Amino acid sequence: MKLPFNVDLKNKVAVVTGGSGILCGAMAEALAACGAKVAILALGQEGCDAKADQIKAAGGTAIGINTNVLDKESIKRAHEIILKEFGPCDILINGAGGNHPKGTTTNEYLLPEDLDNEELTTFFDLDPEGVKFVFDLNFLGTLLPSQEFAKDMINKEGATIINISSMNAYTPLTKIPAYSGAKAAVTNFTQWLAVHMSKVGIRVNAIAPGFFVTAQNEKLLFNEDGTPTARSQKILNSTPMGRYGEAHELIGTLLYLVNNDASGFVNGVCIPVDGAFSAYSGV
Repeated sequence: MKLPFNVDLKNKVAVVTGGSGILCGAMAEALAACGAKVAILALGQEGCDAKADQIKAAGGTAIGINTNVLDKESIKRAHEIILKEFGPCDILINGAGGNHPKGTTTNEYLLPEDLDNEELTTFFDLDPEGVKFVFDLNFLGTLLPSQEFAKDMINKEGATIINISSMNAYTPLTKIPAYSGAKAAVTNFTQWLAVHMSKVGIRVNAIAPGFFVTAQNEKLLFNEDGTPTARSQKILNSTPMGRYGEAHELIGTLLYLVNNDASGFVNGVCIPVDGAFSAYSGV
């Protein structure tokens, strides 16, 4: 991976949840390219191994561990493997997250005639279990790994936690109230944890990506012929740069936040990487 600038992470141990995905996978590659020993934690051993093998093929050090970030025992088992293979954690990237169809409405707006249409999922039809799943995955999926791995970081120089929030936390998108609310909770928790950990030397920050194409949203953004869907076109129209972000464009912010020399006094912030989406009023 071509890095925007060099950061020396030799002898550092980085744990990346959701590390088999597109965005956090790129982060894992970048950390390894800077010399860190990287543990890829995600559901599915095959995906974890594939990303770890990719990093090792590029000359890095990595291990993949099938991990459920909602299961404390699963996280604990992963921690034990990492301690044995690499040592204590220095950097934690909380990237596991996602949405669920049962926490999503069919339409952007509620119209009177929708109430009698059984084919639609309106606000009143949102499934509590679906909403709970989204909140658990995004919020508890950030809190539980932090509880486990922050134990390694206390009073350790350069220790840092980086949570992956979203621009949905600030400007909720239509149709996905559960995901927007859950990411808002992640941003708020980032601030809370930064204060809570400030006396033991652990910095806690977040990155809020704007619109990036991932495996989770690709079918929502593009038709089968590759043309943008109507929702995709609305997103692009609301992003002044007029395009989607690319995974490598998150790396500069990531490396800035993990570099204690560059950002040692940066704590409790959430940095947007969004092509000016959050700055655009629409007019």
